[in-house]
Amino acid sequence: QVQLVESGGGLVQAGGSLRLSCVVSGRTFSSATMGWFRQAPGKEREFVSTITRSGGSTYYADSVKGRFTISRDNAKNTVYLQMNSLKPEDTAVYYCAARIDGLGLSMYSYQYSYWGQGTQVTVSS
Repeated sequence: QVQLVESGGGLVQAGGSLRLSCVVSGRTFSSATMGWFRQAPGKEREFVSTITRSGGSTYYADSVKGRFTISRDNAKNTVYLQMNSLKPEDTAVYYCAARIDGLGLSMYSYQYSYWGQGTQVTVSS
C-alpha cells in the first residue's frame, strides 16, 4: 500500500513563501516520478510541477515557473514544493501524486496512480 501525506499548507500574505512536504510510505518512492497539482474552488485540478525519480529533471507550469521549486529527498521518501512570491491566484488545495509506471515527467493527472489528501494554501491580498 502506498500512502502520500502532504503538509505545510496555511495562510500567507501575497509575496510570502510556504514549503509543502509530501511523505510517501512504501518502497516505491525512489522509483516514482512525483508531481504536484492544485485545485482552486470551482476549478479543475491543474498541474503545478513534476520531478523525475533521481531529481535530475523537473518541469513547471508556466504560472509558477520562476517562483516555485520542486525537489525530493529519496532517503526521506519526501518530495517538496518551495513556493515563493505567492499570489492570491495560487490559493488552492495542493496535492502530491506518484507515478509508478517507470516513465518520466508528466503533467497529466491520469498518469499518476497515487494521491495524497491535499493541503490547503490560502494567499491573502
